[in-house]
Amino acid sequence: MQQRTLGTNGLQVSALGLGCMGMSFGLGPAADTQEMIQLIRAAVEQGVTFFDTAEVYGPWTNEQLLGEALAPVRDQVVIATKFGFDIDQVTGLNRGGLNSQPAQIRQMVDASLRRLRTDRIDLLYQHRVDPNVPIEDVAGTVKDLVAAGKVKHFGLSEAGVEAIRRAHAVQPVAALQSEYSLWWREPEQAIMPVLEELGIGFVPFSPLGKGFLTGKIDEHTEFDKSDFRNTTPRFSPAVRKANQALVDLLSRIAHDKQATPAQIALAWLLAQKPWIAPIPGTTKLHRLAENLGAAALPLSADDLREIELAAAHMAFTGDRYAEAQQKIINR
Repeated sequence: MQQRTLGTNGLQVSALGLGCMGMSFGLGPAADTQEMIQLIRAAVEQGVTFFDTAEVYGPWTNEQLLGEALAPVRDQVVIATKFGFDIDQVTGLNRGGLNSQPAQIRQMVDASLRRLRTDRIDLLYQHRVDPNVPIEDVAGTVKDLVAAGKVKHFGLSEAGVEAIRRAHAVQPVAALQSEYSLWWREPEQAIMPVLEELGIGFVPFSPLGKGFLTGKIDEHTEFDKSDFRNTTPRFSPAVRKANQALVDLLSRIAHDKQATPAQIALAWLLAQKPWIAPIPGTTKLHRLAENLGAAALPLSADDLREIELAAAHMAFTGDRYAEAQQKIINR
């Protein structure tokens, strides 16, 4: 698979990574551990070198899964994880809220290294900007961890322009991870120009709109009671129905290309900038193969123009987070 560079310090990753959250957390019951280990190793065999997790996914269980799965190929892959939520470092209890105090970061990194079965974290993100800790203190703490050899590269997740600039001035930011897809294009307005200016890579999460852009979800789809999409305004049945036009567009283009809507959505993202590396997630081997097929699906200038013109006439509705979650985004 094609490799892409995130940041100016040479972090090389596969053009498509693998977001591992849903294997353990957030989208219903955790999947079978051995099946997920097989899936992760299958991704490596198919050219994926970029794997994404976080201490809060579980908490801890997703990092443990990734550590076990990637231990035999550790030197062939890039592992990204995240700190920033208030996780008790002894019990694993998620106390709610944010915590990017320097001591918490250092404790988390040492614990994550053990769970991931490694001696370094390739890309360490602040999961959400903590208003109670100056971003300079966060970046400075990561800088110390880089100097100690425990961390290779620094990242931010869902950070706003001011936080990105201030953090980058202390410790170079290799990548920003935020939601970005044909269904959510807000980063194009202010975030992406700053990333391009500063030489920061972009790692879109939910590049398939949390599953909506696959064409496998409609207004009648019911989610498991533990699936966070049940509380997401953008996934209410009425909103799903209202936004179906985008899926119909992707399905039409996919038919002409002998592809799938998911592949068109991912290929569109890859065509936006050479420093974008999306991280679609899945728990199914056939979906993994489908997603990775997007890396070999070039879209012509005419294809991209057609998508842009059609999408420009679509007014998408529904917030992507519930109000309480939205309060900690884009500080």
